[in-house]
Amino acid sequence: MSNSSFQTHACEIGVVLSLVLNASCTRQTQTQSSQAKSEQAAEQQVELRKMPAGKEFSGFLKDYSNLKPNPNLDGNALTFVNTDQQKNLHKYIAMIVDPVQVYLASDVDESKLPQKSRGVGARYFHRALVDAVSSAFPVVDQPGPLVLRLRSAIIGVDVGGEVPAADKSANPDETFDRTVNIGKVGVEMELVDSQTGEEIAAMVDRENLGAGAEIGSVNFSRQEKWAAAREAFDGWAHRVREFLDSAEELSPEDAKRADQSYRPYGGEETKH
Repeated sequence: MSNSSFQTHACEIGVVLSLVLNASCTRQTQTQSSQAKSEQAAEQQVELRKMPAGKEFSGFLKDYSNLKPNPNLDGNALTFVNTDQQKNLHKYIAMIVDPVQVYLASDVDESKLPQKSRGVGARYFHRALVDAVSSAFPVVDQPGPLVLRLRSAIIGVDVGGEVPAADKSANPDETFDRTVNIGKVGVEMELVDSQTGEEIAAMVDRENLGAGAEIGSVNFSRQEKWAAAREAFDGWAHRVREFLDSAEELSPEDAKRADQSYRPYGGEETKH
Protein backbone atom coordinates (compact mmCIF):
# COMPACT_ATOMS: atom_id res chain seq x y z
CA MET A 1 0.00 0.00 0.00
CA SER A 2 1.34 3.43 -0.96
CA ASN A 3 1.92 6.06 1.69
CA SER A 4 -0.91 8.23 0.33
CA SER A 5 -3.33 5.28 0.30
CA PHE A 6 -2.36 4.41 3.85
CA GLN A 7 -3.01 8.00 4.98
CA THR A 8 -6.38 8.04 3.22
CA HIS A 9 -7.36 4.72 4.86
CA ALA A 10 -6.26 6.00 8.26
CA CYS A 11 -8.37 9.14 7.82
CA GLU A 12 -11.43 7.04 6.92
CA ILE A 13 -10.97 4.92 10.04
CA GLY A 14 -10.61 8.08 12.10
CA VAL A 15 -13.89 9.47 10.73
CA VAL A 16 -15.75 6.24 11.51
CA LEU A 17 -14.37 6.09 15.04
CA SER A 18 -15.32 9.72 15.57
CA LEU A 19 -18.90 9.05 14.46
CA VAL A 20 -19.18 6.00 16.73
CA LEU A 21 -17.83 7.89 19.73
CA ASN A 22 -20.11 10.86 19.07
CA ALA A 23 -23.15 8.59 18.81
CA SER A 24 -22.19 6.85 22.05
CA CYS A 25 -21.74 10.17 23.85
CA THR A 26 -25.07 11.48 22.49
CA ARG A 27 -26.89 8.36 23.66
CA GLN A 28 -25.29 8.59 27.11
CA THR A 29 -26.21 12.29 27.38
CA GLN A 30 -29.81 11.57 26.37
CA THR A 31 -30.06 8.79 28.98
CA GLN A 32 -28.63 11.02 31.69
CA SER A 33 -31.06 13.80 30.70
CA SER A 34 -34.01 11.39 30.88
CA GLN A 35 -32.90 10.13 34.30
CA ALA A 36 -32.62 13.72 35.52
CA LYS A 37 -36.16 14.49 34.30
CA SER A 38 -37.42 11.30 35.96
CA GLU A 39 -35.87 12.38 39.27
CA GLN A 40 -37.34 15.89 38.94
CA ALA A 41 -40.80 14.39 38.50
CA ALA A 42 -40.25 12.25 41.61
CA GLU A 43 -39.39 15.38 43.62
CA GLN A 44 -42.90 16.71 43.18
CA GLN A 45 -45.28 16.69 46.12
CA VAL A 46 -46.39 13.17 47.04
CA GLU A 47 -50.11 12.49 47.27
CA LEU A 48 -50.85 10.05 50.08
CA ARG A 49 -53.43 7.30 49.70
CA LYS A 50 -54.70 4.79 52.25
CA MET A 51 -54.81 1.03 52.23
CA PRO A 52 -58.38 -0.30 52.17
CA ALA A 53 -59.28 -1.59 55.63
CA GLY A 54 -58.91 -5.36 55.96
CA LYS A 55 -57.46 -5.80 52.46
CA GLU A 56 -54.20 -7.52 51.52
CA PHE A 57 -53.56 -5.33 48.48
CA SER A 58 -53.82 -1.59 47.94
CA GLY A 59 -55.67 -1.56 44.62
CA PHE A 60 -52.71 0.16 42.92
CA LEU A 61 -52.17 -2.57 40.33
CA LYS A 62 -54.52 -3.03 37.40
CA ASP A 63 -54.96 -6.74 38.16
CA TYR A 64 -53.93 -9.05 41.00
CA SER A 65 -55.62 -12.25 39.81
CA ASN A 66 -52.61 -13.51 37.82
CA LEU A 67 -50.02 -13.12 40.59
CA LYS A 68 -48.30 -16.37 41.60
CA PRO A 69 -45.38 -17.32 43.91
CA ASN A 70 -42.06 -17.02 42.09
CA PRO A 71 -39.54 -19.83 42.74
CA ASN A 72 -36.74 -17.65 41.36
CA LEU A 73 -37.15 -15.08 44.13
CA ASP A 74 -36.65 -15.60 47.84
CA GLY A 75 -39.32 -14.60 50.33
CA ASN A 76 -43.00 -14.03 49.69
CA ALA A 77 -42.88 -12.31 46.32
CA LEU A 78 -45.82 -12.82 43.97
CA THR A 79 -45.24 -12.13 40.29
CA PHE A 80 -46.84 -12.17 36.87
CA VAL A 81 -45.23 -12.11 33.42
CA ASN A 82 -47.18 -11.73 30.19
CA THR A 83 -46.28 -14.63 27.88
CA ASP A 84 -47.94 -13.18 24.77
CA GLN A 85 -45.46 -13.36 21.89
CA GLN A 86 -46.19 -9.77 20.86
CA LYS A 87 -46.36 -8.26 24.35
CA ASN A 88 -43.60 -9.53 26.64
CA LEU A 89 -40.45 -8.12 28.19
CA HIS A 90 -38.27 -9.32 25.31
CA LYS A 91 -39.95 -6.84 22.96
CA TYR A 92 -39.00 -3.69 24.87
CA ILE A 93 -35.76 -1.70 24.86
CA ALA A 94 -36.34 1.25 27.26
CA MET A 95 -38.29 2.23 30.35
CA ILE A 96 -40.05 5.18 31.96
CA VAL A 97 -39.83 5.08 35.78
CA ASP A 98 -42.85 6.85 37.26
CA PRO A 99 -42.72 8.61 40.66
CA VAL A 100 -43.39 6.15 43.50
CA GLN A 101 -46.83 6.31 45.11
CA VAL A 102 -47.36 6.02 48.88
CA TYR A 103 -50.19 4.14 50.60
CA LEU A 104 -50.58 4.62 54.34
CA ALA A 105 -51.77 1.88 56.66
CA SER A 106 -55.57 2.01 56.93
CA ASP A 107 -55.59 3.29 60.55
CA VAL A 108 -52.90 5.99 60.24
CA ASP A 109 -53.62 9.56 61.33
CA GLU A 110 -52.40 11.42 58.25
CA SER A 111 -52.09 14.70 60.16
CA LYS A 112 -49.12 13.28 62.08
CA LEU A 113 -47.07 13.11 58.89
CA PRO A 114 -45.87 16.61 57.92
CA GLN A 115 -45.33 17.32 54.23
CA LYS A 116 -41.53 17.10 54.43
CA SER A 117 -41.68 13.51 55.67
CA ARG A 118 -44.32 12.19 53.27
CA GLY A 119 -42.27 11.70 50.15
CA VAL A 120 -38.76 11.12 51.48
CA GLY A 121 -38.88 7.33 51.26
CA ALA A 122 -40.69 7.37 47.92
CA ARG A 123 -38.08 9.67 46.36
CA TYR A 124 -35.19 7.56 47.62
CA PHE A 125 -36.86 4.38 46.37
CA HIS A 126 -37.41 6.02 42.97
CA ARG A 127 -33.68 6.77 42.65
CA ALA A 128 -32.86 3.21 43.74
CA LEU A 129 -35.21 1.80 41.07
CA VAL A 130 -33.65 3.98 38.34
CA ASP A 131 -30.18 2.79 39.37
CA ALA A 132 -31.31 -0.84 39.46
CA VAL A 133 -32.99 -1.02 36.04
CA SER A 134 -31.01 1.45 33.93
CA SER A 135 -28.28 -0.98 32.88
CA ALA A 136 -30.93 -3.34 31.47
CA PHE A 137 -33.43 -0.78 30.17
CA PRO A 138 -32.20 2.77 29.46
CA VAL A 139 -34.45 5.20 31.36
CA VAL A 140 -36.36 7.60 29.11
CA ASP A 141 -39.07 10.21 29.70
CA GLN A 142 -41.28 9.77 26.63
CA PRO A 143 -43.62 6.86 25.73
CA GLY A 144 -43.03 4.86 22.59
CA PRO A 145 -43.84 1.52 20.90
CA LEU A 146 -40.83 -0.22 22.51
CA VAL A 147 -40.96 1.56 25.87
CA LEU A 148 -42.18 0.15 29.19
CA ARG A 149 -43.59 2.19 32.06
CA LEU A 150 -42.62 1.11 35.58
CA ARG A 151 -45.34 1.96 38.11
CA SER A 152 -44.61 1.30 41.78
CA ALA A 153 -46.08 1.94 45.19
CA ILE A 154 -44.94 1.63 48.79
CA ILE A 155 -47.87 0.23 50.78
CA GLY A 156 -48.62 0.12 54.50
CA VAL A 157 -46.56 3.14 55.64
CA ASP A 158 -47.17 4.00 59.31
CA VAL A 159 -46.37 6.75 61.80
CA GLY A 160 -43.56 5.85 64.20
CA GLY A 161 -42.42 7.13 67.56
CA GLU A 162 -40.87 10.44 68.45
CA VAL A 163 -37.36 11.09 67.19
CA PRO A 164 -34.96 11.39 70.18
CA ALA A 165 -33.39 14.83 70.56
CA ALA A 166 -29.92 13.29 70.20
CA ASP A 167 -30.84 11.99 66.71
CA LYS A 168 -32.26 15.26 65.42
CA SER A 169 -30.37 17.39 62.93
CA ALA A 170 -29.37 20.92 63.83
CA ASN A 171 -31.32 22.02 60.77
CA PRO A 172 -35.05 21.98 61.63
CA ASP A 173 -35.95 21.63 57.95
CA GLU A 174 -34.18 18.27 57.78
CA THR A 175 -35.37 16.56 60.95
CA PHE A 176 -38.73 15.00 61.87
CA ASP A 177 -40.58 15.08 65.18
CA ARG A 178 -41.87 11.55 64.56
CA THR A 179 -40.44 8.80 62.42
CA VAL A 180 -41.99 7.25 59.34
CA ASN A 181 -42.34 3.55 60.13
CA ILE A 182 -41.81 1.13 57.22
CA GLY A 183 -41.46 -2.00 59.35
CA LYS A 184 -44.55 -3.60 57.77
CA VAL A 185 -44.33 -1.95 54.38
CA GLY A 186 -44.55 -3.80 51.08
CA VAL A 187 -44.00 -2.91 47.44
CA GLU A 188 -46.38 -3.27 44.54
CA MET A 189 -45.09 -2.67 41.02
CA GLU A 190 -46.07 -3.32 37.46
CA LEU A 191 -44.61 -2.82 34.01
CA VAL A 192 -47.11 -1.65 31.42
CA ASP A 193 -46.85 -0.78 27.75
CA SER A 194 -46.20 2.97 27.73
CA GLN A 195 -48.65 3.53 24.88
CA THR A 196 -51.49 1.09 25.48
CA GLY A 197 -51.26 0.61 29.27
CA GLU A 198 -51.41 -3.17 28.86
CA GLU A 199 -49.81 -5.00 31.81
CA ILE A 200 -46.62 -6.79 30.79
CA ALA A 201 -45.35 -7.87 34.23
CA ALA A 202 -46.15 -7.29 37.90
CA MET A 203 -44.76 -8.04 41.35
CA VAL A 204 -45.93 -7.71 44.95
CA ASP A 205 -43.15 -8.05 47.52
CA ARG A 206 -43.97 -7.82 51.20
CA GLU A 207 -41.85 -8.76 54.20
CA ASN A 208 -42.01 -7.77 57.85
CA LEU A 209 -38.86 -5.68 58.36
CA GLY A 210 -39.46 -5.35 62.10
CA ALA A 211 -38.35 -2.70 64.57
CA GLY A 212 -35.74 -0.22 63.43
CA ALA A 213 -36.99 0.16 59.86
CA GLU A 214 -37.81 3.84 60.27
CA ILE A 215 -37.10 7.16 58.56
CA GLY A 216 -36.21 9.97 60.92
CA SER A 217 -34.88 12.75 58.72
CA VAL A 218 -34.82 14.13 55.20
CA ASN A 219 -31.27 12.82 54.79
CA PHE A 220 -31.97 9.42 56.35
CA SER A 221 -29.98 7.59 53.66
CA ARG A 222 -26.75 9.20 54.90
CA GLN A 223 -27.29 8.48 58.60
CA GLU A 224 -26.41 5.19 60.26
CA LYS A 225 -29.33 5.55 62.68
CA TRP A 226 -31.77 4.97 59.81
CA ALA A 227 -29.66 2.44 57.86
CA ALA A 228 -32.35 -0.25 58.06
CA ALA A 229 -34.73 1.89 55.98
CA ARG A 230 -32.08 2.60 53.36
CA GLU A 231 -31.17 -1.09 53.13
CA ALA A 232 -34.84 -2.04 52.76
CA PHE A 233 -35.38 0.28 49.80
CA ASP A 234 -32.13 -0.81 48.16
CA GLY A 235 -33.11 -4.44 48.72
CA TRP A 236 -36.52 -3.99 47.10
CA ALA A 237 -34.97 -2.24 44.10
CA HIS A 238 -32.48 -5.10 43.75
CA ARG A 239 -35.31 -7.65 43.84
CA VAL A 240 -37.15 -5.75 41.11
CA ARG A 241 -34.01 -6.08 38.99
CA GLU A 242 -33.72 -9.78 39.87
CA PHE A 243 -37.33 -10.23 38.79
CA LEU A 244 -36.67 -8.47 35.48
CA ASP A 245 -33.58 -10.59 34.84
CA SER A 246 -35.40 -13.85 35.58
CA ALA A 247 -38.42 -12.81 33.51
CA GLU A 248 -36.21 -12.01 30.52
CA GLU A 249 -34.65 -15.47 30.50
CA LEU A 250 -35.90 -17.60 27.63
CA SER A 251 -38.24 -20.45 28.49
CA PRO A 252 -37.02 -23.96 27.56
CA GLU A 253 -39.37 -23.90 24.55
CA ASP A 254 -38.12 -20.50 23.35
CA ALA A 255 -34.50 -21.51 23.92
CA LYS A 256 -35.03 -24.66 21.85
CA ARG A 257 -36.61 -22.68 19.00
CA ALA A 258 -33.75 -20.16 19.11
CA ASP A 259 -31.18 -22.97 19.02
CA GLN A 260 -32.91 -24.64 16.09
CA SER A 261 -33.07 -21.41 14.13
CA TYR A 262 -29.37 -20.62 14.68
CA ARG A 263 -27.45 -21.22 11.46
CA PRO A 264 -23.89 -19.85 11.60
CA TYR A 265 -22.31 -18.91 8.32
CA GLY A 266 -21.01 -22.03 6.65
CA GLY A 267 -22.72 -24.23 9.23
CA GLU A 268 -25.00 -26.00 6.77
CA GLU A 269 -23.68 -28.81 4.64
CA THR A 270 -23.34 -27.98 0.98
CA LYS A 271 -25.62 -30.06 -1.15
CA HIS A 272 -24.10 -31.57 -4.31
